[in-house]
Amino acid sequence: MSGHSKWSQIKRDKGMNDSKRSKVFSKVSKAITVAARNGGGDPDANPALRLAIEKAKEARMPKDNIERAVKKGTGEGSGSEMFYEVVYEGYGPGGEAFYIKAITDNKNRTVAEIRNIFGKAGGSLGNAGSTAYIFSPDPENPAFTIDISDIEQFTRLEKLLDELDNHDDVQDIFFNFDLPEEE
Repeated sequence: MSGHSKWSQIKRDKGMNDSKRSKVFSKVSKAITVAARNGGGDPDANPALRLAIEKAKEARMPKDNIERAVKKGTGEGSGSEMFYEVVYEGYGPGGEAFYIKAITDNKNRTVAEIRNIFGKAGGSLGNAGSTAYIFSPDPENPAFTIDISDIEQFTRLEKLLDELDNHDDVQDIFFNFDLPEEE
């Protein structure tokens, strides 16, 4: 033997994959719970719930987990924690605008964590409405965009996006910059 174990590698890979799936399931489950709480447990009458269930199915979330999240949102299931939909707005290290949708059970904890992520990247968390005008009325289509050509700036923005995306409470991230074609 050369000092390695095939089982160790398999176990490590499986652990990483399970961790990633767990994060995705957690995010989708929160979205289902909030959608069911706000619009009822019937996906035919609640488009937000229908969309959240479609995302869960795309992530290959088991049917019983989906049903449990719906029941939790309608008050039928166990668990008394409440989730809140929140929006954070901020600026990247070069003044790039960010619009972030999150679902959390603790607004104070989440805002502190998001502020910390922006601070580490050289950006800042903005006040309510500070970037919303850029993304109005549809967040996916900003009013104007910034071209990123500096590789150092691109690297910092990529790290910021990764940190935000890896946060358990963050559901959607919108920004107003275009990445270079070769990236």
